[in-house]
Amino acid sequence: MHSVGVPSDAAQDMAAARERRMNPALYKAATQGRVSSLKQLVENDPTILSATTPQLNSTLHLAALHGHADLADAVLEKKGELLVARNDDGGTPLHLAAKAGKLEVAQLLVRYALLLPPDDKSPLIMTNKAGNSPLHEAVRHHKGAVAVALLDADPLRGHDLNERMESPLHMAAREGLVNVVRKIVDFTWVEQEFLPSVSLSGTALHQAVLGGHIRVVEILLEKRPEMIDLTDSDGNNALHYAAQKNDHRAVEMLLNTRTELAYKRNQKNLSSPLHVAAHYGSTDAIKALLRHCPDVAEMVDSHGRNAFHASVASGKLNALKCLLRHIRPAELLNRVDAGGNTPLHLAAKMSRVTSALMLLKDRRVDPCVRDHEGHTARSLVETKLVTGEMDAYEMYLWKQLKQQEAKRCRKQQLPPLATYPSRRASNDKYFERIVETYILVATLIATVTFAATFTMPGGYDQQYGIALHGHRPAFKIFVISNTIAMCSSIVVVFCFIWAWQDPVKFKVDQLLWGHRLTVIACLAMLVSLMTAVFITMPHNSRWPAYVVIAIGASTPAVVFLMLGRESSYLFLHVLRSMLPVMFADLMSYALRWLTMTSDSPLLNT
Repeated sequence: MHSVGVPSDAAQDMAAARERRMNPALYKAATQGRVSSLKQLVENDPTILSATTPQLNSTLHLAALHGHADLADAVLEKKGELLVARNDDGGTPLHLAAKAGKLEVAQLLVRYALLLPPDDKSPLIMTNKAGNSPLHEAVRHHKGAVAVALLDADPLRGHDLNERMESPLHMAAREGLVNVVRKIVDFTWVEQEFLPSVSLSGTALHQAVLGGHIRVVEILLEKRPEMIDLTDSDGNNALHYAAQKNDHRAVEMLLNTRTELAYKRNQKNLSSPLHVAAHYGSTDAIKALLRHCPDVAEMVDSHGRNAFHASVASGKLNALKCLLRHIRPAELLNRVDAGGNTPLHLAAKMSRVTSALMLLKDRRVDPCVRDHEGHTARSLVETKLVTGEMDAYEMYLWKQLKQQEAKRCRKQQLPPLATYPSRRASNDKYFERIVETYILVATLIATVTFAATFTMPGGYDQQYGIALHGHRPAFKIFVISNTIAMCSSIVVVFCFIWAWQDPVKFKVDQLLWGHRLTVIACLAMLVSLMTAVFITMPHNSRWPAYVVIAIGASTPAVVFLMLGRESSYLFLHVLRSMLPVMFADLMSYALRWLTMTSDSPLLNT
């Protein structure tokens, strides 16, 4: 038979407290600090202090939370056991005072706590349901003065661990509480404090690095130098964390203290700090690591990949650019991983088109290297051509790879070039949507620009049918840009209509031109808009025209900002390599011509 459990004293007290709700007058006195009202209520009913709120906050809890030290003192004189009373979260009045940063009340409660008999459990070490002591709460809520007061009362509490295996020292380091950290580390502590962390949060040094608090890092390295060799549960040392956060000051400080940290691998992927910096795109950390330890670039992880592989795999273009600039040996750029993949192979496999194009621009990168299966980067991209999964930018990359192979791999045996699959093999709904979308957009642009041809800004001379502003340079720019927009859109319409004749060949050879011409048409429409407004605004009130020009000129920048840095780089790379230079020169000349017109205030500046 199972015996019926007898409730403990604490459970009985809690149940009784729930039955005794706090008098509204007592609640107001506690929250507003009315000592006289409190004393009057206690005289009328000596048991009134046993009442609690729905969250089991006693009168002392409320006084501590609102910082009323005099009222708290009066409560403790009448009912001292409330010093260790717990609310529904398991917190004592000292927890609430520490959390709220009420220093005067906290000091009062500490004085009472130090008067307790040694056998009684002190509020200084009592924890709430989260395992936090009052010191944890003070530090977690950035209440440094209260935390220092608690440490003055009991310095040992600085190393107590909560449910998340974090000590107040961890929290203070993360929050950048310099005085609290110094107070804790200045106290001699000889137990098993400095062991590899059993949690993902690491040691206090890890936390200081994560928070970017250099002064705390300096204090820990000075007072507790043994921390620098400790790791978190994944084997990451503090330099791994500094590399992740791209904190070059922390990287420099750690390397100046212990250079060997740069060569330590973690346990997860055997990644070095340089691998971590490359993975997170931490360019400042990369520069600092290579400046102190240039040979760390030779390190590989558990997959045999170096920092170039890591930057490509994570898609961090800025990290790849930094590595290309600061690492010289060509062997590192062409190193193969466990699967025989160079960074270029990896970029091709993962469709990192921008990274692949950047690698191809570097003459040290060898496009002729074959992986363990005999593939070059070009043949890896070609596999998507056969399956019909290749998009426009991958087609552009494929062409660039073919060109580089033709130039630099003539004397080497390479995988055969793939042939276009039959048009019957193409069953790509995504491609169909692309064609329909581009035809719709191009048709709309052609319609609008065609209509603008017969509704010229400023109108026509009714007698001769000549545009009234035809002699002005701005009008001539309008005509040219409008014509470019219309003709580009017409070409797109016909190209995408013709795409149905041989979809596969079109996707490979002409689809990217459809992208470019549509972009050109949109940019030309922007120029048409700006010049049309400039023409039609009166000479004595041109500011709306300048506002329109500013908005129109910033539109491409907004688009690039929305697409992201890598997409913008890719677009500019393709556009720069394929657009005729004459178009750029023409636009530059036209804008220069516009600013030099006699009716423009720019002439006088």
